[in-house]
Amino acid sequence: MSYNALDHLADLTQYLNLTKLFGSSIDIYYSNWLSWLFTPLIAVSLLPGIIIIMLYITSSLLYIYKLHRYRLLDAYDKDIWDAGRKVVSAIWDALGWIWHGYEIIGIENIPPGGALLVYYHGAVPIDFYYICSHILLYEGRLINPVGDRFLFKIPGWSSLLEAFGVIPGTVQSCAALLRKGNLLAIAPGGVYEAQLGDHNYELLWRQRLGFAKVAIEAKVPIIPIFTRNIREAFRSFNVCQSFWHWLYQKTHLPLVPIYGGFPVKLTTFIGSAIPYDESHTPESLMINTHQSKPGNIFGAIAERFIRRKNKSSG
Repeated sequence: MSYNALDHLADLTQYLNLTKLFGSSIDIYYSNWLSWLFTPLIAVSLLPGIIIIMLYITSSLLYIYKLHRYRLLDAYDKDIWDAGRKVVSAIWDALGWIWHGYEIIGIENIPPGGALLVYYHGAVPIDFYYICSHILLYEGRLINPVGDRFLFKIPGWSSLLEAFGVIPGTVQSCAALLRKGNLLAIAPGGVYEAQLGDHNYELLWRQRLGFAKVAIEAKVPIIPIFTRNIREAFRSFNVCQSFWHWLYQKTHLPLVPIYGGFPVKLTTFIGSAIPYDESHTPESLMINTHQSKPGNIFGAIAERFIRRKNKSSG
């Protein structure tokens, strides 16, 4: 074989190697770009699932505790859930402090007797989990939440709902619980507000008067609660809003996709009590909850926060 032929063969070999190397580089750059593009999307999609997994872990721990309660308790007549609640509350309280820098302002506004806590329902009410955990650990009081009926149909959650006193709640049963000096929590917007609300923090109560009827029936004060940044921590998918609204009206189930888990600071504001007044009607009490000074928790605080965010972005 001539030298010229060998030179041409060497050039061809080098060309093929460079082509192979160039193609490999293109694949690496492309895969890196895809990773950069999709990693945040995957993360914000998975974090809500992690919260669900934590809830299942919480329920499983409580179920195991229930199985072994006789070995863990000294006396049969004690509250079988007390120790288990405090263990899982400590876990959730630590999560709030580490991931969201969670704090409560106005905890002194919760009276020693019965009171109805009315709160804004975020896409994922993780702030409410933190509130319940904190008040149980540091104040020694259990908050009984009123939950949507679909919660009681979720497999594996029975221990969790039983341990933390979640009830579907009629006006009469809720009032009876409050008259015994307990704390009861209601989100008037419920799943509808959680699914269809947005970062404007508009109250989606749809003229629901149940909470006002409960407060009047039990003759207890209403304590308004609002958590700043809760819609920045978790968000619902608001594209095609009319479709999701139609779907909710048909199913009354939380089918709107949720994303987030962002490590933003969460601060819960507990407002001054709206005292019981026998002259109140359910309609007037609902309006007072919206517009009175304690209503600043729902209205002015959110408005100030939105104005501050708009100013910083502008």
